Formats: sequence, structure tokens, C-alpha cells
Amino acid sequence: MAHLEIIGTIIYQLTKNLTPEEIKEAGLDDYFVDHTLGIYPQSASGTPYTAAYMQSKGDPITDLHEDMAAEQKARTTYDNILRFCDDPDVIDPIRFLREREIVHYQRFGEGLRITTDKLDSKNFYAFNPAFDKQFKNKKK
Repeated sequence: MAHLEIIGTIIYQLTKNLTPEEIKEAGLDDYFVDHTLGIYPQSASGTPYTAAYMQSKGDPITDLHEDMAAEQKARTTYDNILRFCDDPDVIDPIRFLREREIVHYQRFGEGLRITTDKLDSKNFYAFNPAFDKQFKNKKK
């Protein structure tokens, strides 16, 4: 969640001294009405951030895939920000966050490999070892 704090700080620094005219010219007037210039995490389309974005099933394989997907989605968002941005004070921390997402993706990938290597089967579909293993050896 540190990335939200970094992004929030960047946004605060960029908007803290805006005049009402600049707010309107930037297309932030609707946002300003609801939040003044307070940081309210939301997507570019205006969808508020919610804890529902953090998924957990309790199955290490499912959860690691979810974690990897989240890292890739964040990296893509940072790539898109970098395509539009020309301010070095914004670009540098966004590049840092992007690199961090790549490292996290690599570590989650390693965790997934270690987890699947410990399973009895090398299938793409893997069972939940915390739950399904107890049923594997039951007689029908």
C-alpha cells in the first residue's frame, strides 16, 4: 500500500497551490467539489479504490497468481503514467514504483514455482495443498 501513499503525495504536491481557475482548466472541478484537494484514491475513470481489489482465497496457488496479476496491472498503470508525463519530479518516483512492481512480480513468481515444485503433480491446475490433500487419499 506504500505506492498509494507515494502517488497521493505526488498528487498533493502537484495540486496544493492550484487556483479555482486552474482546477477547472485541469478538469478537476468535479473532484474538487467532492474532495477539495484531499487525496481520495480512485481510478482514472473515477472508480474509488476499495479493499475488494485485494483478493485472497486461502489457496497459495490462486493467491500467488492474484498477486502476480496485481503487480502486472500496477506496472502497466505506471507505464501509462510515464507515457503522458514530462515532469522529472513525477517521473523519477513513478519509475521507482514501476521497478518495484517488477521485482515483486519476480518474487511472487519464484514463490509460485517453489509452491508448485512441492506438489505431487506438475499440472497447470494444482490443488490447494492446505485443503485438498486431506481428501486425496480417502477411499471412495
